[in-house]
Amino acid sequence: MDRIDAMKVLVSAVDEGSLAGAGRRLGRSAAAVSRAIAFLEAHVGTELLHRTTRSLKLSEAGERYAAACRRVLTELDEADMAAAGERTAPRGTLTLTAPVITGEDILRPVLDAFMNEVPTVTVRLLLLDRPVNLIDEGIDVALRIAHLADSSFVALRLGEVRRVVAAAPAYLARNPVINEPSDLTKHRIIAMTHFGQDSWSFPPRDGSAVPRTVQFTPRLVVNTVRAAVASAAEGNGVTRLFSYHLGDEIRNKRVRILLERDEYPPLPAHLLTRQGRLAVPKVRAFVDFAVPRLKRYFERLSREAKDGGKSIRSIRGRVSAD
Repeated sequence: MDRIDAMKVLVSAVDEGSLAGAGRRLGRSAAAVSRAIAFLEAHVGTELLHRTTRSLKLSEAGERYAAACRRVLTELDEADMAAAGERTAPRGTLTLTAPVITGEDILRPVLDAFMNEVPTVTVRLLLLDRPVNLIDEGIDVALRIAHLADSSFVALRLGEVRRVVAAAPAYLARNPVINEPSDLTKHRIIAMTHFGQDSWSFPPRDGSAVPRTVQFTPRLVVNTVRAAVASAAEGNGVTRLFSYHLGDEIRNKRVRILLERDEYPPLPAHLLTRQGRLAVPKVRAFVDFAVPRLKRYFERLSREAKDGGKSIRSIRGRVSAD
């Protein structure tokens, strides 16, 4: 059996989450997919997949091997394009990643427009609220909202976003005034797992170098942005999120931004790619298409956020049209 072909089967099985899914994707029988996996396991001398009737999971060795397979297959595809003289034309599968809400609200509209513009490129979008290794997971481009560590990756700055505290006017009307971070101890907190479950940090004041930390016992802890936004908008407490998460609610006056003078500086937004990937036509085509649109999105977000939450308008779905 051809080892490269078997690698394609393994990667497809991982992407689809099942051997049956890999078979449908590749147009092969379940038996043929199982034989390819068994061939690879016999070749490397260890189990790569833990299989059940409903799902599969990579073994520890399988995770390393699947990552290596992705790199090998990507390099082979690029070698084939170079040999065929096709490096000037974008084609193939473009793999991107972003946090879930960031990807859904910001990146996905751009991708839809890009696919209409460049029909020879297909897209694989991984929305994950966890760190992703671009090399091991075969990622071409990542959207990141964070301070980036120095690395060999190419980072294209798009703009910045605020991390804000917010609550519904109805909630604020029936609870104590919030003028200082310490006032939050008197309130019902809707905590996000990624934004602090039992405390929130604020910048130092009055020449101190020590950040101010507010400890609390949250009334609600959620692990999705949409749940935190909905609960806050319905008047159930105070939450802390990125400003763009709350665009619709602020525009429609369902929530107000609080403690603006106590915010940390905005976080930068970047498109991140590996060194050398910009020479690949599909990556270059996407970057050239996406960067100016995303920059305009973040510029508008920054301007509107400066109004203190009074005129932040939702611009979800408008990014692709610019």
